[in-house]
Amino acid sequence: MKDLVEFIVKNIVDNPDAVSVSEEKDGDRITIKVKVDPSDMGAVIGKKGAVINAIRSIVKIKAIKEGVFVRVELED
Repeated sequence: MKDLVEFIVKNIVDNPDAVSVSEEKDGDRITIKVKVDPSDMGAVIGKKGAVINAIRSIVKIKAIKEGVFVRVELED
């Protein structure tokens, strides 16, 4: 999951070197925390949250196939 999110985010930001993705597991629950350069926050969020919601939807599809619950959070 972490690799998928990292791949997507690095390809939509202007500063891919500043992208940091961490994964915390708690049983069948996974929390993925994404940290990007402040200037790239708008690109990752998108208009009305469209981009981050699309990323969450893609991750949700993979999570359903693997039988886990995944939450994607964007950190300041």
